Amino acid sequence: MTITVVKVEELVAHPAKDQLHGVDYCLNSNPSWPEAIILGFQHYLVMLGTTVIISTTVVPLMGGGNVEKAQVVQSLLFASGINTLLQTIFGTRLPVVIGGSFRFILPALSVAFSNRYSIYINPRDRFRRSMRGIQGALLVASLLPIILGFLGVWRIVVRFLSPLSAVPLVTLVGLGLYQQGFPLLAQCIEVGLPELIILILLSQYIPHLLKSSRVDRYAILLSVALVWAYAAILTAAGAYNNKSPNTQFSCRVDRSGLIGGASWIRFPYPFQWGRPTVNASDVLIMGAAVFVALVESTGTFIAASRYGSATPTPPSVLSRGAAWLGVAMFLDGLWGTTSGSTASVENAGLLALTRVGSRRVVQISAIFMLLFSVVGKFGAVVASIPLPIFGAIYCVLFGYMSSAGLGLLQFCNLNSYRTKFILGFSLFMGLSVPQYFNNYVVTTGRGPVNTPSFWFNNMLLVIFTSPATVAFIIALFLDSTLGRHHSLTRKDSGRHWWGKFRHFDDDPRSEEFYSLPYGLSKYFPSI
Repeated sequence: MTITVVKVEELVAHPAKDQLHGVDYCLNSNPSWPEAIILGFQHYLVMLGTTVIISTTVVPLMGGGNVEKAQVVQSLLFASGINTLLQTIFGTRLPVVIGGSFRFILPALSVAFSNRYSIYINPRDRFRRSMRGIQGALLVASLLPIILGFLGVWRIVVRFLSPLSAVPLVTLVGLGLYQQGFPLLAQCIEVGLPELIILILLSQYIPHLLKSSRVDRYAILLSVALVWAYAAILTAAGAYNNKSPNTQFSCRVDRSGLIGGASWIRFPYPFQWGRPTVNASDVLIMGAAVFVALVESTGTFIAASRYGSATPTPPSVLSRGAAWLGVAMFLDGLWGTTSGSTASVENAGLLALTRVGSRRVVQISAIFMLLFSVVGKFGAVVASIPLPIFGAIYCVLFGYMSSAGLGLLQFCNLNSYRTKFILGFSLFMGLSVPQYFNNYVVTTGRGPVNTPSFWFNNMLLVIFTSPATVAFIIALFLDSTLGRHHSLTRKDSGRHWWGKFRHFDDDPRSEEFYSLPYGLSKYFPSI
């Protein structure tokens, strides 16, 4: 008699992991130098989209032309290069790019549209005057994260974070930028959609077909090269000759104005626009954007630590990163970039796409930023890539950022109704409240808060149009107060997982990933 043994698969949940597995190069490991240089250029290419969008949006409304737009792009690239090096060497030490933030567009335009600049008839004169006002506001407002970071106040705040309250923050840092995804792609669907399709094929399908993981590392470079060439052919063939100005600007490869406006060689320098001016109301509005950038950067730091296969970032390291983010904003004010800094969301997503979390690769990208900020013409050629191509890239990279937040759910008890309420309510309100504020602005031309204090109205508008900030405030409050003394609350929120990283020395791996170089940890200890 034959006995057949049937193997029954045991149903076991996937175990939670302090460090994300499957990463080819973690924070402290490096690919070969040729590969690292190529991947560094890819990081530079990804951050370039936000840089161009910010300058293209803000500079014309300030009165600047193509020359000023190119100079702002160069200045922002130069400051981003310096700030990225400072953050990766002395800040969190995570593989994060520090670049411009969309959250500073409203404060910059608030300064540019101020009545005190309406007396200047010459557009370029008005540009310089308003630029000085933006610089002054940013220089003063940057003191907020510097103080919070170096004095350890931000360390106290983020110690209240648990995996549960971090989920809405990290998730909505990515989802909250949905306007820069498909809506930007759709401005030229015949260019943006092919980029999205080719990028997904190269990064997800072809590696499985070829049994190789190398193709996906260069998916951004390969897809952009193909679609950029395709867009150039359409432009040369006259496909957009009789189209509307908006269509031509979005689809053509020769409408950015950056190549003609850029100098061959130009070194951006501090106070290049003149002496900054300070207005109290501008500082307060800019301060709101600085706070939002600090919150969103904290979420990006958490995601970058996961995709770099590092352990959860200790609060003291996040506070150190906040301080150097403030230094970055101060340098932005010195150079006059129109925008403060934030940890780049798209570059954090690129860590996941390439599975390369190497710090060296990101530092190489900073060298490219510095190089192309000086050699203006060559940098302008790359910066003239049609923006819908970047919109397609954002659809993938912002999605990776959001999934990093959802991945933190592995530390939480999803069968707890307390968990379900905090998670669902904070995510919903994080999307719903900013949508209400944005719709109100579209229909009435102002925010829903209408007090006699213009600066107060705009401060609230800046804060409550940030999905991540709204979700962060709600989730942190609820998680810290709801059922606080219940015996299961700590475990349901996942605090027992992050408890061993609450202080820098609690886990020996923290020193491996986050200790300062050159023996500086002895003089600037993390606690």
